[in-house]
Amino acid sequence: MDTSASRSLSGSLGAGSIVFMVVAAAAPLTVVAGSVPLGVALGNGAAFPATFAVCCVVLLLFAVGFCAMSRHVPDAGAFYTYVRRGLGRAPGLGAAFLALVTYTAVQLAVYGYLGATLDGLVQHYGGPAVPWWAYALAVLAVVGVLGYRHIELSSKVLGVLLLCEVGIVLVFDAVVTVRGGSPSGLSTALFDPAKIGSGSVGIAIMFAIASFIGFEATAIFRDEARDPAKTIPRATYTALLLITAFYALSAWAVVSAWGDDAAIAQAGTDPGTMLITTVGNYLGTAGADVVQVLLVTSLFAAALSFHNVLARYAFSLGNSGALPSHCGRSHGRHGSPHVASVVQTVSALVLVALFAVTGMDPVTQVFSWMAGTATLGVLALMTMTCLAVLVFFRRTGADRRVWHTVVAPLLGFAGLAACLALTIGNFPTLIGGSATLAAVIGSVLLGAFVLGLVLHRVLRPVTSAVPAVEPA
Repeated sequence: MDTSASRSLSGSLGAGSIVFMVVAAAAPLTVVAGSVPLGVALGNGAAFPATFAVCCVVLLLFAVGFCAMSRHVPDAGAFYTYVRRGLGRAPGLGAAFLALVTYTAVQLAVYGYLGATLDGLVQHYGGPAVPWWAYALAVLAVVGVLGYRHIELSSKVLGVLLLCEVGIVLVFDAVVTVRGGSPSGLSTALFDPAKIGSGSVGIAIMFAIASFIGFEATAIFRDEARDPAKTIPRATYTALLLITAFYALSAWAVVSAWGDDAAIAQAGTDPGTMLITTVGNYLGTAGADVVQVLLVTSLFAAALSFHNVLARYAFSLGNSGALPSHCGRSHGRHGSPHVASVVQTVSALVLVALFAVTGMDPVTQVFSWMAGTATLGVLALMTMTCLAVLVFFRRTGADRRVWHTVVAPLLGFAGLAACLALTIGNFPTLIGGSATLAAVIGSVLLGAFVLGLVLHRVLRPVTSAVPAVEPA
């Protein structure tokens, strides 16, 4: 067998297919059902929809430098390869292990929430009560099969599921708009600077920025993209703008459906079922039932998307020597990172089993703790990547455009650093736990980064074969 062929991925994904996968990873319906009520209740109230636009500006600044550097980073691996080429091999490997822990955490959060949601759905229709982890393991098996096969299959499945979940919410948005919202009319709070800056803005930004996790994974599919130099930037910008528009519109519709004060009260009283109740009020019982079903498919799509991201991180690390070389092998027929996919499936299986054995609650503990871990990890990785972009172009002079290589990345770095500081300051609130738990989670993330630094010294003869920075 040709060794080179066995270590390359195949595919002809266009910008649309990659957009489907990263937007599905963001789980838009889950965000509207979960993050929006929390942002309204704990953040800046009825003006919370505008917070998505604020975060979008910061992330667009990040995307400018990210996309400018993408044409100079020929390898898949996203954060890992960007940090490696900008800041050096040691920080790059640290970022790689931090990314593995981060995306593992977000996938576990999805499995916990999915198991609980699926159990609730089955019982809603008269079925038996089944432990959340049984549903999670069943879904994990399906995800493992799809992740093992060619990426085009996952893309098609995700495309269908995404259109369904976005479609029902857009129907709800349209009905609320046409009917003029609550008796007090459509909300205008998102246009009022005083209301946007009211309440706990830091907490609002924290919940909003967490809702974008997944959009940055476009670069991980570089090897399977058609004309990646054009496809990756297009997919990144498109995904970010579509996610923002959907979040802001749908959050505004939820607030408008109740009225500003009533929406804050409802979000504080029952955030978990606010969306389903609201849809039921406007689309009837059938509409609420459809949303409950599509919430499950939204979570399934997110689990599949993050599985694909994790498998490709492990594949890249297998080829760089940081993980066993078998992880860097691709399937002869599917052109997929099948070994890395199996490893990822097994690791998820072990962790879900561990959570089940220890009796952790799937929502208040598994979902809350793991989603918070992922938010903190992704913000740290994006901040580090912005710094890597600045250093890379400063060193190489590979691109002389000041806006793309200096101004936008610098502003993005400042914005992301501020978001990271806000998240650290409000982290106990994000995870619904104590300061001690927050310290433990922070130590795990820091430990993953340090592990990469240590492994770099051990594996230096292997990783030195890969250039840290491309020549100008």
